[in-house]
Amino acid sequence: MTNEVYVTAKGLEDMKNELDYLINEKRPEVINALKEARALGDLSENAEYDAARNDQAITENRIKELEVLIEKAKIIDEVATDKVTIGNSVKLEYVEDGDVETYSIVGSTEADPFANKISNESPIAKAILGAKVNDVVAVESPNGTYNVKIVEIF
Repeated sequence: MTNEVYVTAKGLEDMKNELDYLINEKRPEVINALKEARALGDLSENAEYDAARNDQAITENRIKELEVLIEKAKIIDEVATDKVTIGNSVKLEYVEDGDVETYSIVGSTEADPFANKISNESPIAKAILGAKVNDVVAVESPNGTYNVKIVEIF
C-alpha cells in the first residue's frame, strides 16, 4: 500500500482513537480472555480458547491496518468550491430522471453510502472530480452510463 489515503481531520482523529482503544483496552481484554481460556484445560477442544484466538487475530490485524492508514494519511485541507475536489459536498441532478442528491466526497476509509459519503474512488466521484457548477458529466458505472449535472458545490 504505497498510495496516500485521503482523510478528513475528523477521520484521522477517529482512526487514532480507534487505534488507541484497540491497543490500550481491547488488546489487554483479549490477552486476559486467552489466559482464562487456557486455564480451562485441553486446548484442542476448547471453544473459548478458539474464540479468543480468533478475536486476537482480528484485533491485531485491525491494529496493523490502522497503523498503515494513519502513516499514509493525507489530510484533506480547506477545499475550494469552484470545482469538485475531495472534501467537497456536491448537489447533483440526475439528468435522466431529475432526481437531486447531495454527496460528500471523502477518502475510501471514510466512505459511508448510507450517509451519502462517497469514496473518491467510486465511479460517480471519479467522473465529477474537477467539474464545475452547471457542468453535465457522464458517469460510467457497471449498470451503464448516465449523466449528472453539478448543481452546487459546497
